[in-house]
Amino acid sequence: MTPKRGLITDTFKVVKKTRRGGKRDKSPSPPIPPQLSEREKDLQELKKFDLDWKFGPCTGISRLQRWERAALHGLNPQQEIKDILLKESTDPEHTQNLWCDYPL
Repeated sequence: MTPKRGLITDTFKVVKKTRRGGKRDKSPSPPIPPQLSEREKDLQELKKFDLDWKFGPCTGISRLQRWERAALHGLNPQQEIKDILLKESTDPEHTQNLWCDYPL
């Protein structure tokens, strides 16, 4: 017969660690999102427009041309995108799409 094996706690003493600092919150408070300027909000909206493929491909044309093409084909692009583009028509960061740096 094999001898009965004991538990590991029979050999080693159980030591419970004490908690330091009392109770802790298990979830930290969520970080406060930074306040975006009007320009940054506009750029985020334009970036969403660039990434939305329902308005067709966007390489090789400006954002305004893409918006006008989508409206011509009845795809109903948001009017506020056109308003942003017309308001900032001289700023290349607003007029060029995300993919303007990539060759065709």
